[in-house]
Amino acid sequence: QVQLEESGGGTVQAGDSLRLTCVIRGGTVNSLNLGWFRRAPGKDREVVAAISASGQSTHYGDSVRGRFAISRDVDKNTIFLQMNNLKPEDTARYHCAAEADARVAGTGQGVQVTVSS
Repeated sequence: QVQLEESGGGTVQAGDSLRLTCVIRGGTVNSLNLGWFRRAPGKDREVVAAISASGQSTHYGDSVRGRFAISRDVDKNTIFLQMNNLKPEDTARYHCAAEADARVAGTGQGVQVTVSS
């Protein structure tokens, strides 16, 4: 199973930026569809961003489109989530996840992002 480890979470103020990092082990970024999702108390899981194995296709959730950007470093086998203009409603635990052959290949334990107003 693919192992994923996130870092970069923290507590910031509204309008600030954060960059999350996810290191992938047991697989390569160019063989996996990778993405970020978040969970907040009392809310459904929300897909935030995703990037295809080829790196040529990205997808964003409606609530973050234009503020967040997903990217990857093939040499470092890592993906990133750049989060700009953070809002209190972005407060959640953020997880990275890998998909292969239309199945979940692994999910990280997540990092907490807290945005104060």
